[in-house]
Amino acid sequence: MVARAVLATTMVMILTMVFRMPYGPYAALYAVTISRENPQATVKEVKTIIVAFGACVLYVLAGAVFFLADPDLRLFWIITTLFLMFYGLRVVTNHSAAARFGYLIVVTIPLWDRHISAESRVEGTLWAFGSISLASIVTALTEVAFAEFSGRDDLLESIAERIAAVEELLECYVGSRPVDSKTEKHITRLAMVGTSRLRRFLKRSSYAPLYAEQMGAVVALTGRLVDVAANLTSLYFDLTEQDREELRKLATQLTNIRAALVNGRIPSPVETSGDSRRVPLLHELESTASMIPAVFTGARPVVAYAPQAESGDPPLRFFAPDALSNPEHIRYALKGCLAASLCYLFYNAKDWPGINTAITTCFLTALSTIGSSHQKQMLRISGSIIGVVLGIGSQVFILPYLDSIAGFTLLFLAVTIPATWIATSGPRLSYCGVQILITFYLINLNEFRVQTSLEPGRDRVIGIFLGLLMMWVVFDQLWADAPAVVEMKKRFIANLRLLAQYAKEPTSDDLKLNSERSYVLREQINGNFDAARASADGVLFEFGPSRQQDLAWRSRLSQWQLQLRLLFITDIALWKYRARLPGFELPHTVGAAQRAFDDELARELEAIADRIEGRPPQVGLFEESLARLEREVSAYEGSEPQPETADRFQSFLSLHRRIESLTSSLQKEIGNAV
Repeated sequence: MVARAVLATTMVMILTMVFRMPYGPYAALYAVTISRENPQATVKEVKTIIVAFGACVLYVLAGAVFFLADPDLRLFWIITTLFLMFYGLRVVTNHSAAARFGYLIVVTIPLWDRHISAESRVEGTLWAFGSISLASIVTALTEVAFAEFSGRDDLLESIAERIAAVEELLECYVGSRPVDSKTEKHITRLAMVGTSRLRRFLKRSSYAPLYAEQMGAVVALTGRLVDVAANLTSLYFDLTEQDREELRKLATQLTNIRAALVNGRIPSPVETSGDSRRVPLLHELESTASMIPAVFTGARPVVAYAPQAESGDPPLRFFAPDALSNPEHIRYALKGCLAASLCYLFYNAKDWPGINTAITTCFLTALSTIGSSHQKQMLRISGSIIGVVLGIGSQVFILPYLDSIAGFTLLFLAVTIPATWIATSGPRLSYCGVQILITFYLINLNEFRVQTSLEPGRDRVIGIFLGLLMMWVVFDQLWADAPAVVEMKKRFIANLRLLAQYAKEPTSDDLKLNSERSYVLREQINGNFDAARASADGVLFEFGPSRQQDLAWRSRLSQWQLQLRLLFITDIALWKYRARLPGFELPHTVGAAQRAFDDELARELEAIADRIEGRPPQVGLFEESLARLEREVSAYEGSEPQPETADRFQSFLSLHRRIESLTSSLQKEIGNAV
């Protein structure tokens, strides 16, 4: 990813310098920050950028026609525009489009404040649109070319990654070594994420209909394989030599399946053993693996393995459903508008346009909680300081000795490569890399000659400090945001209620509808887990009299979230029994007992959420429902005394016992804490 990003931004830099295109720093930055999930996602992001920027240009030009002549009307238009920018970040469902629209407005506001001709202002606005759009197109073409010449298939690679994770887990058991944390975290993360991205990729692909159907089934089966394997990491069992041999055989078969899929061959049938085994979930793993080759043989209809979704994505609303009814959206927009307007008034009153980065700081760091805003502000200022040091250091010690575009390109690469490596890292650090890049580019790409003035670097840092000051005044002192721990608690409670809803799924006999609802709920729950983790980082950046109490809540919620993740992973595997997917069918009596258990689980999770919110919890019969399920399984095993049936139900009950243990532990710990 770093190589592709650096190649794209270097080409944009050369085009900018050779053809003397304004707004080169922003164009080069966009070539780095555009999504590179896959070529389709990149092209979609580029389309979003061009449409959002086009709408922004029309808006700016219309505002100039009606408000530019009168200074008072101009100020009114600027403040109204700032309000709409922040409001759009909250209510427009396509956050990327809203952010791009607002960012171009922020970039072009200083242009329209300059004392130049109207023609020059219009040209500058069009150049901003053209330069960044060209950079976006270059990036998209680079991604498409990489995908074309590398011969990579993102769908097959993603499937292969999931199968390889299961293989690696099985190899740990075969080698009689404990499952290392890296393997466990990898397969657990894959189970949490699910296969929604792969399904979206299939919807947008140009595969032949039959192949798309077959690969849709393979995606679903691979997801089941990961879901079942993820539960092995927390189950304890002793292995005999025969058990290891069975696991080794299954790992080899998965390797063969993966190699066949990657190389475009039909996988060979998987042989399953009917011998008695003591490894939980081994039967489910073998059964699921054996279905993957069967998809291509036509032994059963593809819909038996994975219900096919309708082509295309569901229509999306442009605005959030509560865009006009939720006062929090107005509150957020007013705060952001006030902070940015104060910055605008200050640098215009001082006639200091170089510190216009203050408005950008307000726009980019106005997040939903105090801690998350502080975290992004720290990354912004630290990255900018590093960028200033690199930029000014280059001006003083390196640029005087360079006299060609080739030499400047080497300097450009020396800074861009490590900064891009940081920018493509995790969310805790990536924004720092972005700020290093944009600061260095603003110093050295703003003009088509060696920059000899130190003012651009100085003004950028001062502008950022001004923006941080105004954010502190408005967001922390005058109109304080909610603490990050409140958002963290809110997400945790939301996940408890979503898990209660997930425990009641499926709710209809339509397999396709049930699968779609399952995918949607899994994405919502996983999104809340990520948001809660991000809020946990934000708590560390909050200070005040309640800091110690907030840190204590952060510690508790982080620990409870780990247990809730394990519960979620386990319930994913149990959903397959509830949906009666191939290989996970249950007798009617056992299925009824499982449904009663799931109802009690949902009631217990709702009760835990009520307890955290301070409401009296409902009393349920959770433990009794597990005992009933065990009795029904014992009765069925007595009527069907087969070793394979006994092994299968042993795994089935192990999952339910784990659910009961995790839920009871969570209920007890939260009850004591609250």
